Order: sequence, then C-alpha cells, then structure tokens
Amino acid sequence: MTTQQRIQQIVSEHPVVLFMKGNAQFPQCGFSGRAMQILKACDVKDLHTVNVLEDEEIRQGVKEFANWPTIPQLYIKGEFIGGSDIMMEMYQSGELKQIIAELV
Repeated sequence: MTTQQRIQQIVSEHPVVLFMKGNAQFPQCGFSGRAMQILKACDVKDLHTVNVLEDEEIRQGVKEFANWPTIPQLYIKGEFIGGSDIMMEMYQSGELKQIIAELV
C-alpha cells in the first residue's frame, strides 16, 4: 500500500482525523496544541489523531495528499478542512462546531 493509499484509508475510516505533531494527550508543537484545544471546545467525540513525528512517510505524504504545506491538518468525513489558522477562523465563526455537530 502506498503512503497516499494509507492516508486515504485513514481519512475514510474515521469521521474526524487530525494529522498532528504529537498526540491528543501531548501535542508537540503550538499549532497542534491549538488544534486540539479547538477540537475539544467543539466537543469532538470520535477524534482520530495521527502523530506525523512517528512516520516520516506520512509526515511528507499528508502534505502532498492535501496539497497543504503545514501540519496540523484536519479532515472531517474524508474532506480536508485546513490547518490550525483555518480551524480557528471556522471555530470563531461557529462553522466548525456546526460541521462537527452534524456528525452525530
């Protein structure tokens, strides 16, 4: 299975996926930490995180997959949403919480 196929499988199998540095309990960069705070504030129940620091192929591959140069990256229902800045904008507007509420 190629790296791109692995990423596709991950985002297809889980309703909310965050590719991040570290994990939900211990984010290892400020942007990943902020992304986790936003998702907690949105009361995400079924969050799957992928620590890109543990897999260099995933770390590089996810940037190509979404054509997005930075990490963290959020996917909801297989769709790329954005990084921490976009997540913050969507959280502040209420849009992110609404999208997540529709998952239930």
